[in-house]
Amino acid sequence: MRPEFFRLPRAILTSAALILSATASFAEPQHGIAMYGDPALPPDFVALPYANPDAPTGGKLVTANVGGFDSLNPYILKGTVHWQMRYLIGESLMGRSLDEPFSLYGVLAETIETGPNREWVEFVLRPEAAFSDGTPVTVDDVIWSFETLGTVGHPRYHGFYGKIESLEQTGERSVRFTFNTEDRELALLAGLRPILSKAQWEGLDFAESGVDVVPITSGPYVIDDFEAGRFISLKRNPDYWGRDVVPFMNGIHNLDEVRLEFFGDETAAFEAFKVGEVNATREFNVVRWEQQYNFPAVQDGDVVKSILPHERPSGMTGFVMNTRKEIFQDWRVRDAMMHAFNFEFINEAMTGSAQPRISSYWSNSPLSMQEGPATGRVLAFLEPFAADLIPGTLEGYTLPVSDGSERNRANIGAALAQMEAAGWTVQDGVMKNAAGEPFQFEILLQVGATEPQAMIDMYVESLGRLGISPTIQTSDAAQFKEATDAYDFDMTYYRRGVSLSPGNEQYAYYGMDSVDTVGGRNLMGVSSPAVDAMIDRLLTSDSQDDFRAAVKALDRVLTAGRYVIPIYQWNISRIAHVKELHHPDEIPIFGDWPGWQPDVWWYEE
Repeated sequence: MRPEFFRLPRAILTSAALILSATASFAEPQHGIAMYGDPALPPDFVALPYANPDAPTGGKLVTANVGGFDSLNPYILKGTVHWQMRYLIGESLMGRSLDEPFSLYGVLAETIETGPNREWVEFVLRPEAAFSDGTPVTVDDVIWSFETLGTVGHPRYHGFYGKIESLEQTGERSVRFTFNTEDRELALLAGLRPILSKAQWEGLDFAESGVDVVPITSGPYVIDDFEAGRFISLKRNPDYWGRDVVPFMNGIHNLDEVRLEFFGDETAAFEAFKVGEVNATREFNVVRWEQQYNFPAVQDGDVVKSILPHERPSGMTGFVMNTRKEIFQDWRVRDAMMHAFNFEFINEAMTGSAQPRISSYWSNSPLSMQEGPATGRVLAFLEPFAADLIPGTLEGYTLPVSDGSERNRANIGAALAQMEAAGWTVQDGVMKNAAGEPFQFEILLQVGATEPQAMIDMYVESLGRLGISPTIQTSDAAQFKEATDAYDFDMTYYRRGVSLSPGNEQYAYYGMDSVDTVGGRNLMGVSSPAVDAMIDRLLTSDSQDDFRAAVKALDRVLTAGRYVIPIYQWNISRIAHVKELHHPDEIPIFGDWPGWQPDVWWYEE
């Protein structure tokens, strides 16, 4: 099924006049908000279009996860926390619809109101809102949560907090944020930060908590049981305040239990699914999907193989080079590394050439850079930085393509030429510089990541043809996080999801201020005035045309920067699950994304 990207304008109004009139409509409290225009759902909506308000409750979902954890607090830097925890236990003022590029609807907040230029935003809390311990969610909790997360919480929360001029209570249940910078997205981001119980943390060190303190939140699930590194069991709170109160929550969180089981590697995780210890799994290996999902439960119909389409961008998955390290600071060296990566051969070995390659950060979407030279608004945005842009940014850049043979002769020759231009030559069979120092680097991988390991094994063979023999270092989940948080790596496996509505998170991914932020997400260490300027543009654009041009320009700078060696993209999601687990027939444009499973799934015999 081909994704229908032309559904996008249904939710994003392209006329500047319509945008201005929609902005004016926020002169009074509303039930929701969109980045541009109005949210698609009316004030009296019953449920999200991809949720089933009549879904039964009960049953459980058990998933297999590779790695481990040593913390239950997803809101701080310390410790290793499973990525789903902040989505499963957290709750915010607003909730995001997966069927619109960027629209929010009230959850803890019953209304939202903004200034004429979104220079401030005000929320009114629902009177029913309560934490899992039964205490009410108050404005004091909201203010404390933003202050705490913005100062001692995970660094991903700090950037937003720095853009708040004032945060004040304006009524018994109302709170207003006033911003110190022009940024249309800030009003929406304020609605998405988790709200925590201030009372729980009195006398405790929020930033140092781990498995010793289970955060109290207002969400539908509470942590019922766990064993560090082994499993986490979350039970649906029978006294959850929002069911039958919040339209956004109708048909959401129907399962009585969500259980996360942890395994040492992908093989053990798959075997657990085959024998029934796990009842749902996402499969990223198309060859395994086609060849190994033939065990008795599948043949008997007890396990269902579901293929789910989506309309989101590819994002970037591959192997990132850390430009903080001198060895990868020259773009020609990075280009050589990309030529040596024989994608066509690796793709055939891994997937039977069944999956297309990621061609840019926003490939598979209308926001992706266009082939050939930059033109129009994209060119106009980038021209002031022309002198500093890496070759290919303005002229046009495409990834190296091999003939598919193992030797990859033409690309190896191109790699040798680029290394020589950067001051490296093969001497006595070893790549060295003029001082005779060998070209050496380390590839960091996480234990149990069998697919990246298999690709790297083939890559090392190719690098050997350049006289390069990298060291491969494998670490457990905690060590891997510690190393990547401190940017203590040369090259590592990298995944970065992007959306149809990129915003402030782009600063964290690629901004200059994030280069030295410990625990940040700018793993490649990119520090580019052009990148920051394009992010500024997309955040302040008052028309959809300028917004798209800014994203396309950002895509060009990042892709031509050769920071990540891309692998293949997943334009569909493959989920195998027991027949008792169901999801609605309508798939949102974001497809299988946080907010989809387990959120709208249900269990029925």
